[in-house]
Amino acid sequence: MRKNLDGGLLHAMHAFIKVIDSGSFTAAAEQMDLTTAQISRLVSELEKRVGASLLQRTTRKRILTDIGANFAERCREIVSLVDEAEAQAAGTAATPQGRLRVQCMANFGQHYVAPVMADFCGSHPQLTVEYSTSQYVPDLLSRGVDVSLYLAESLGDSGLVARRIGTTFSILCASPAYLKQHGTPTTPEDLHRYSCVRLINPSITAGWRLMNRDASIKHVDINGRLIADTPELLLDVVLRGAGITLLPLFSVIDSVKSGRLQRILPDWRSPDIGVYSLRPSRHYMDAKTRAWLDWVELHICPQIAADTQYFS
Repeated sequence: MRKNLDGGLLHAMHAFIKVIDSGSFTAAAEQMDLTTAQISRLVSELEKRVGASLLQRTTRKRILTDIGANFAERCREIVSLVDEAEAQAAGTAATPQGRLRVQCMANFGQHYVAPVMADFCGSHPQLTVEYSTSQYVPDLLSRGVDVSLYLAESLGDSGLVARRIGTTFSILCASPAYLKQHGTPTTPEDLHRYSCVRLINPSITAGWRLMNRDASIKHVDINGRLIADTPELLLDVVLRGAGITLLPLFSVIDSVKSGRLQRILPDWRSPDIGVYSLRPSRHYMDAKTRAWLDWVELHICPQIAADTQYFS
């Protein structure tokens, strides 16, 4: 019975881990380019090999048994060691190939990632890039994402490998027409007399906290009838004269440079917002992920720094 699985034991362990991380046989099958039936068969053969049930199967969930939880921990160690050995043997010159799944916050990606993506794909013809966007804390394991670019004032303990690759912040803006009609605030305390449209996002503080050049912080009370989690929408309504907004600088920089928006209270801005690369594995980095992060370092990080310097 053991010999039936000896040739594909590592493959079965990998499938078992994918089922745990993704939460379903179907999701694991999609990530491994197999059928759901094949994934189910691999896990069943693994259970026969160890002589114990590893998963409790219900109509909605796959729950690890106690034996399954202990076995899964060992499987992760084994698979990671094998992957690391292969990566080291292949060396840093290994050709990036396969499917690279990249996730990014939408507005950040539109400004920084979109302009460099065509050249990246052209430079790595053996890669297929699957790009997705999300405003929320990325669940890399369940979605099979290789690397995410994410913005946050601070990161909690997610178990992901995080590396800070840049710093940005938000600035106060309004259209010249709005300021001509309503006047321009001269202190943060003046803002409560104006119509303010507010961005909500899980990665930043909900209220308006403003920091001056001396790093003093003010919590500002604001009034306004529009709250949204989409910077693009808020940018559009502010360009139409709807009020004052506090948006990440990369969302508004083009409009400020063109004169369609005017920065107000230039001595005040949000506290720093970190730009992070996130990836799931702590043990090694495969060639395709390394290629993308090297590209980010070379083409995106300098642009983040240049935009930040423009408003500093």
